[in-house]
Amino acid sequence: MSGILYVVATPIGNLEDMTYRAVRILQEVALIAAEDTRHSRKLLDHYAIKTSLISYHEHNEEQRAAQLIGKLQAGESLALISDAGTPCIADPGYRLVSQCRRVGIQVAAVPGPSALIAALSISGLPTDAFRFVGFLPAKAHGRQQMLTQFKDEQQTVAFYEAPHRLQSALRDIVEICGGDRQLAVARELTKRHEELFSGTAAEAVEYYAGKRVKGELVLLLSPAPKRTPEGSVKEALARLHAETDLRWKEIVKQVAKEFGLPGSEVYKESLKLRD
Repeated sequence: MSGILYVVATPIGNLEDMTYRAVRILQEVALIAAEDTRHSRKLLDHYAIKTSLISYHEHNEEQRAAQLIGKLQAGESLALISDAGTPCIADPGYRLVSQCRRVGIQVAAVPGPSALIAALSISGLPTDAFRFVGFLPAKAHGRQQMLTQFKDEQQTVAFYEAPHRLQSALRDIVEICGGDRQLAVARELTKRHEELFSGTAAEAVEYYAGKRVKGELVLLLSPAPKRTPEGSVKEALARLHAETDLRWKEIVKQVAKEFGLPGSEVYKESLKLRD
């Protein structure tokens, strides 16, 4: 019989957030695949876990996955952990899980900390529906394109962002989404210097101006205020085509949502416009 791949969540800062089950699983498995073995060794030492570590990250995923699957097929159970939080969420790992599923190897979740969920839970923003987009693009053009897509989003949108790019991202939000758009910035969650900023985008730019920001960040953008669309469907299609680099499929989807119309109806209008 094949072994089991355990996807184990680990603390995002405070080591006391480790679950009893996570400690037991990491003690019992034959091997732990870790994003950074030196970083993970500190966690294992804290809990006196002697299990061997092997590196598994975005640069060796392909070759390492085959090796790990071989061990699983031979009957060994393994654990997958990331540097912090839940593996496979904006972290390496999903390819290994996908391959295990394809060859019939059982994959089990050992749930626990997640920066995304922790930030949402204390943000004060609506959480009945939200979209997680992962990391914002590093380059300004890509970041602005992505923010344009979510300018009128009716759900809370969650991003990960690097500290040194926070101010640039906030300025882009002000320009694209408006200075009065509500947002939250969660930093260093569960750590000694944990901080949550909550306010408008313009206030955030002012708050972080000149500050040297450190630590992991979750940036949360509130749902856009509902508004009555201006002009006609054809005008909206033409405007988005002229002002963005979105494909026609994405433009049609966005306009249909804005006007509350079936996508097929807006698609017909887009064909007329293109003709």
